Amino acid sequence: MKTRLHSCNTFFLLVFVGVFLWVSGGAAKAASPVVSGTDGWLFLQQELRFLNSGPFWGEQAKAASRAKRADARDPTPAIVAFNQALAEKGVTLLLVPVPPKALIYSEYVPDADKGKVWGANIEQYYTILRDKGVRVLDLRQTFFSLKKKQDTPLYCREDTHWSGYGVTVAADEVAREIEQITAKGNTKYTADWRDIQISGDLRQMLGDVEKKETIAIREIVDDGGRVPEPDPLSPVLVLGDSHVLVFHDGGDMYARGAGLSDQLAFSLARPVDVIGVRGSGATPARLSLYRKVQRTGDYWSGKKVVIWCFAAREFTQSDGWRVLPIEP
Repeated sequence: MKTRLHSCNTFFLLVFVGVFLWVSGGAAKAASPVVSGTDGWLFLQQELRFLNSGPFWGEQAKAASRAKRADARDPTPAIVAFNQALAEKGVTLLLVPVPPKALIYSEYVPDADKGKVWGANIEQYYTILRDKGVRVLDLRQTFFSLKKKQDTPLYCREDTHWSGYGVTVAADEVAREIEQITAKGNTKYTADWRDIQISGDLRQMLGDVEKKETIAIREIVDDGGRVPEPDPLSPVLVLGDSHVLVFHDGGDMYARGAGLSDQLAFSLARPVDVIGVRGSGATPARLSLYRKVQRTGDYWSGKKVVIWCFAAREFTQSDGWRVLPIEP
């Protein structure tokens, strides 16, 4: 009798453990920040949430945004106020939201992760901003068009950021947008492509730091072999999140001399100023700008344009969009 009871208890214990592991495994999978797509493509879960959200401005921002502060969920007031404050200083704002990787390469996203909305509100929102006087550079159609014409990916397969090729495309488009605002300089730069290996941030989130991805970057150097350094006196400021720092800041940003500001320096024949954060480009980037202005005094003298570049998912996935002054 004891043997039979012991066998039953063992059986139910094994069943309980099995169910617990199955449930725990499912919860871990659901909570994963990374979605594995086809052909080795990895995507950020937050980006999919943004693409599957409905309208994310006005009253709808209450449901779409993950920000805790109710007064910081709608990105519109902060963007419009920033644009107006810069205009009062004679400075033009160019808003450059980085198109979601999962939108441009949606064919690699699992069908189960793509809802009916799937980024359909982006164009409407950019129209709203333009109607309020904000200049928006929408890179989506350029990226879609180039993706069809050539095989070089515009984004890293295993990283959240654009590729070395994608950042050069973005820089070329930005340069065309601002060519009437600021004159070219006379600094001579050369550009050379080379391959590097990276362990992408999405791959690292999965705990696999050994696997590497090979990407090509275009390194910019002056006639002395030096990469462009940020110039606080430049008429051009590049402001934003890690898309501003990738391939520019070295270390965990993979390389130096091949980021957005470096490619712009090459196109404009002059160095530019850079303020980037390894976090949200929504509020923290503008806080960094405010602190820099606070330290340097007459920072806005001579400035012509601010290029505000951040991942488009920030519209709903940031910690909030606070209205901030641009100087003390």
